[in-house]
Amino acid sequence: MEMELFTAAWFSALLSIVLIDLVLAGDNAIVIGMASRNLPKEQQKKAILWGTAGAIGIRVIATFLVVYLLKIPGLLLGGGLLLIWIAYKMLTDEKDHDNVKAGQTLGAAIRTIIIADAVMGIDNVLAIAGASHGSMDLVILGLLISVPVVVFGSTLILKWMERWPILLYIGAAVLAYTAGSMITDEPLLADIFDHAAVRIGVIVAIILGVVGAGRLAKQKRVQQSA
Repeated sequence: MEMELFTAAWFSALLSIVLIDLVLAGDNAIVIGMASRNLPKEQQKKAILWGTAGAIGIRVIATFLVVYLLKIPGLLLGGGLLLIWIAYKMLTDEKDHDNVKAGQTLGAAIRTIIIADAVMGIDNVLAIAGASHGSMDLVILGLLISVPVVVFGSTLILKWMERWPILLYIGAAVLAYTAGSMITDEPLLADIFDHAAVRIGVIVAIILGVVGAGRLAKQKRVQQSA
Protein backbone atom coordinates (compact mmCIF):
# COMPACT_ATOMS: atom_id res chain seq x y z
CA MET A 1 0.00 0.00 0.00
CA GLU A 2 1.38 3.37 -0.99
CA MET A 3 2.06 5.86 1.78
CA GLU A 4 0.36 9.25 1.98
CA LEU A 5 2.08 12.19 0.33
CA PHE A 6 4.19 14.64 2.35
CA THR A 7 4.02 12.74 5.63
CA ALA A 8 7.07 12.14 7.83
CA ALA A 9 7.30 8.57 6.50
CA TRP A 10 7.06 9.84 2.92
CA PHE A 11 9.88 12.37 3.38
CA SER A 12 11.98 9.77 5.18
CA ALA A 13 11.59 7.35 2.26
CA LEU A 14 12.41 10.12 -0.24
CA LEU A 15 15.58 11.00 1.68
CA SER A 16 16.59 7.34 1.69
CA ILE A 17 16.15 7.12 -2.09
CA VAL A 18 18.23 10.25 -2.72
CA LEU A 19 20.98 9.08 -0.35
CA ILE A 20 21.05 5.65 -1.99
CA ASP A 21 21.43 7.24 -5.43
CA LEU A 22 24.23 9.51 -4.24
CA VAL A 23 26.15 6.82 -2.35
CA LEU A 24 26.01 4.44 -5.30
CA ALA A 25 26.95 7.18 -7.79
CA GLY A 26 30.65 6.29 -7.66
CA ASP A 27 30.13 3.39 -10.04
CA ASN A 28 28.50 5.72 -12.54
CA ALA A 29 31.54 7.97 -12.54
CA ILE A 30 33.95 5.06 -13.05
CA VAL A 31 31.89 3.42 -15.81
CA ILE A 32 31.47 6.71 -17.68
CA GLY A 33 35.16 7.54 -17.37
CA MET A 34 36.34 4.08 -18.47
CA ALA A 35 33.94 3.87 -21.43
CA SER A 36 34.64 7.32 -22.86
CA ARG A 37 38.36 7.73 -22.15
CA ASN A 38 39.49 6.99 -25.73
CA LEU A 39 37.12 9.44 -27.37
CA PRO A 40 38.07 12.96 -28.51
CA LYS A 41 37.24 15.62 -25.92
CA GLU A 42 34.33 17.00 -27.95
CA GLN A 43 32.71 13.55 -28.13
CA GLN A 44 33.25 12.67 -24.47
CA LYS A 45 30.53 15.07 -23.34
CA LYS A 46 28.07 13.57 -25.84
CA ALA A 47 28.94 10.06 -24.67
CA ILE A 48 28.42 11.07 -21.05
CA LEU A 49 25.05 12.75 -21.71
CA TRP A 50 23.56 10.12 -24.04
CA GLY A 51 25.07 7.17 -22.21
CA THR A 52 23.79 8.43 -18.87
CA ALA A 53 20.35 9.17 -20.35
CA GLY A 54 20.12 5.61 -21.67
CA ALA A 55 21.34 4.14 -18.39
CA ILE A 56 18.79 6.18 -16.43
CA GLY A 57 16.02 5.02 -18.77
CA ILE A 58 16.96 1.38 -18.17
CA ARG A 59 17.06 1.94 -14.41
CA VAL A 60 13.64 3.62 -14.36
CA ILE A 61 12.05 0.70 -16.24
CA ALA A 62 13.86 -1.88 -14.09
CA THR A 63 12.87 -0.09 -10.86
CA PHE A 64 9.21 0.00 -11.87
CA LEU A 65 9.34 -3.72 -12.65
CA VAL A 66 11.00 -4.52 -9.31
CA VAL A 67 8.47 -2.37 -7.41
CA TYR A 68 5.73 -4.47 -8.99
CA LEU A 69 7.51 -7.77 -8.34
CA LEU A 70 8.11 -6.94 -4.67
CA LYS A 71 4.34 -7.01 -4.14
CA ILE A 72 4.44 -10.80 -4.63
CA PRO A 73 4.46 -12.57 -1.22
CA GLY A 74 7.92 -13.71 -0.20
CA LEU A 75 9.88 -11.43 -2.53
CA LEU A 76 10.20 -8.60 0.00
CA LEU A 77 11.98 -11.03 2.31
CA GLY A 78 14.23 -12.28 -0.50
CA GLY A 79 14.97 -8.75 -1.70
CA GLY A 80 15.76 -7.61 1.84
CA LEU A 81 18.20 -10.47 2.41
CA LEU A 82 19.89 -9.75 -0.94
CA LEU A 83 20.18 -6.07 -0.03
CA ILE A 84 21.86 -6.98 3.28
CA TRP A 85 24.50 -8.86 1.28
CA ILE A 86 24.87 -5.93 -1.15
CA ALA A 87 25.36 -3.49 1.75
CA TYR A 88 28.01 -5.75 3.29
CA LYS A 89 29.84 -6.24 -0.01
CA MET A 90 29.75 -2.49 -0.56
CA LEU A 91 31.93 -2.09 2.54
CA THR A 92 34.27 -5.02 1.93
CA ASP A 93 34.75 -5.33 -1.83
CA GLU A 94 37.50 -3.74 -3.86
CA LYS A 95 35.52 -3.21 -7.02
CA ASP A 96 37.21 -4.07 -10.30
CA HIS A 97 36.11 -2.04 -13.29
CA ASP A 98 38.96 -3.05 -15.58
CA ASN A 99 36.54 -5.15 -17.65
CA VAL A 100 34.72 -1.98 -18.73
CA LYS A 101 36.13 -1.52 -22.22
CA ALA A 102 36.73 1.92 -23.66
CA GLY A 103 34.61 2.65 -26.72
CA GLN A 104 36.47 3.59 -29.88
CA THR A 105 33.47 5.43 -31.33
CA LEU A 106 30.73 7.60 -29.84
CA GLY A 107 28.11 4.90 -30.38
CA ALA A 108 30.30 2.19 -28.86
CA ALA A 109 31.01 4.32 -25.79
CA ILE A 110 27.31 5.09 -25.26
CA ARG A 111 26.45 1.40 -25.65
CA THR A 112 29.16 0.40 -23.16
CA ILE A 113 27.96 2.92 -20.57
CA ILE A 114 24.35 1.72 -20.84
CA ILE A 115 25.16 -2.01 -20.72
CA ALA A 116 27.75 -1.75 -17.93
CA ASP A 117 25.48 0.44 -15.81
CA ALA A 118 22.54 -1.92 -16.32
CA VAL A 119 24.62 -4.92 -15.25
CA MET A 120 26.08 -3.20 -12.17
CA GLY A 121 22.94 -1.27 -11.23
CA ILE A 122 20.98 -4.09 -9.56
CA ASP A 123 21.93 -2.77 -6.12
CA ASN A 124 20.59 0.68 -6.99
CA VAL A 125 17.36 -0.66 -8.51
CA LEU A 126 16.63 -3.04 -5.64
CA ALA A 127 17.41 -0.43 -2.98
CA ILE A 128 15.22 2.26 -4.55
CA ALA A 129 12.35 -0.20 -5.08
CA GLY A 130 12.57 -1.25 -1.43
CA ALA A 131 12.89 2.28 -0.06
CA SER A 132 9.88 3.49 -2.08
CA HIS A 133 7.50 1.05 -0.30
CA GLY A 134 5.61 0.68 -3.59
CA SER A 135 5.07 4.42 -4.14
CA MET A 136 5.77 5.25 -7.78
CA ASP A 137 5.68 8.98 -7.01
CA LEU A 138 8.64 8.47 -4.65
CA VAL A 139 10.59 6.58 -7.30
CA ILE A 140 10.00 9.32 -9.88
CA LEU A 141 10.64 12.25 -7.52
CA GLY A 142 13.73 10.60 -6.05
CA LEU A 143 15.18 10.13 -9.54
CA LEU A 144 14.31 13.70 -10.57
CA ILE A 145 16.16 15.07 -7.53
CA SER A 146 19.18 12.81 -7.56
CA VAL A 147 19.84 12.17 -11.26
CA PRO A 148 21.15 15.68 -12.06
CA VAL A 149 23.45 15.45 -9.03
CA VAL A 150 24.63 11.98 -10.05
CA VAL A 151 25.26 13.00 -13.67
CA PHE A 152 27.14 16.20 -12.94
CA GLY A 153 28.61 15.38 -9.54
CA SER A 154 29.37 11.65 -9.54
CA THR A 155 33.12 12.19 -9.84
CA LEU A 156 33.03 14.66 -6.95
CA ILE A 157 30.96 12.23 -4.86
CA LEU A 158 33.52 9.50 -5.55
CA LYS A 159 36.33 11.76 -4.34
CA TRP A 160 34.36 12.64 -1.19
CA MET A 161 33.86 8.96 -0.39
CA GLU A 162 37.59 8.30 -0.82
CA ARG A 163 38.45 11.28 1.38
CA TRP A 164 35.84 10.61 4.07
CA PRO A 165 35.28 6.82 4.40
CA ILE A 166 32.52 7.50 6.94
CA LEU A 167 30.26 8.35 3.97
CA LEU A 168 30.61 4.78 2.76
CA TYR A 169 29.43 3.49 6.15
CA ILE A 170 26.50 5.90 6.12
CA GLY A 171 25.55 4.58 2.69
CA ALA A 172 25.80 0.98 3.87
CA ALA A 173 23.64 1.85 6.89
CA VAL A 174 20.97 3.35 4.62
CA LEU A 175 20.99 0.19 2.49
CA ALA A 176 20.80 -1.96 5.64
CA TYR A 177 17.90 0.15 6.95
CA THR A 178 16.09 -0.33 3.63
CA ALA A 179 16.76 -4.08 3.79
CA GLY A 180 15.40 -4.24 7.34
CA SER A 181 12.29 -2.32 6.34
CA MET A 182 11.69 -4.70 3.43
CA ILE A 183 12.05 -7.78 5.64
CA THR A 184 9.78 -6.44 8.39
CA ASP A 185 7.17 -5.38 5.79
CA GLU A 186 7.00 -8.93 4.36
CA PRO A 187 3.31 -10.00 4.53
CA LEU A 188 4.30 -13.62 5.23
CA LEU A 189 6.02 -12.46 8.44
CA ALA A 190 3.29 -10.07 9.57
CA ASP A 191 2.61 -12.01 12.79
CA ILE A 192 6.29 -11.86 13.81
CA PHE A 193 6.65 -8.12 13.20
CA ASP A 194 3.25 -7.10 14.49
CA HIS A 195 4.75 -5.03 17.32
CA ALA A 196 6.67 -1.84 16.58
CA ALA A 197 9.37 -2.67 19.15
CA VAL A 198 10.17 -5.94 17.36
CA ARG A 199 10.32 -4.20 13.96
CA ILE A 200 12.64 -1.47 15.25
CA GLY A 201 14.82 -3.98 17.08
CA VAL A 202 15.31 -6.12 13.97
CA ILE A 203 16.08 -3.11 11.76
CA VAL A 204 18.61 -1.73 14.26
CA ALA A 205 20.21 -5.17 14.60
CA ILE A 206 20.57 -5.46 10.81
CA ILE A 207 22.15 -1.99 10.54
CA LEU A 208 24.62 -2.66 13.37
CA GLY A 209 25.36 -6.14 12.05
CA VAL A 210 26.12 -4.96 8.49
CA VAL A 211 28.23 -1.96 9.53
CA GLY A 212 30.04 -3.92 12.26
CA ALA A 213 30.76 -6.95 10.08
CA GLY A 214 31.89 -4.75 7.22
CA ARG A 215 34.25 -2.77 9.44
CA LEU A 216 35.76 -5.94 10.96
CA ALA A 217 36.27 -7.45 7.49
CA LYS A 218 38.03 -4.31 6.24
CA GLN A 219 40.27 -4.17 9.32
CA LYS A 220 41.18 -7.84 8.89
CA ARG A 221 42.09 -7.29 5.25
CA VAL A 222 44.26 -4.29 6.13
CA GLN A 223 46.09 -6.33 8.78
CA GLN A 224 46.69 -9.19 6.35
CA SER A 225 48.11 -6.86 3.68
CA ALA A 226 50.38 -5.08 6.20
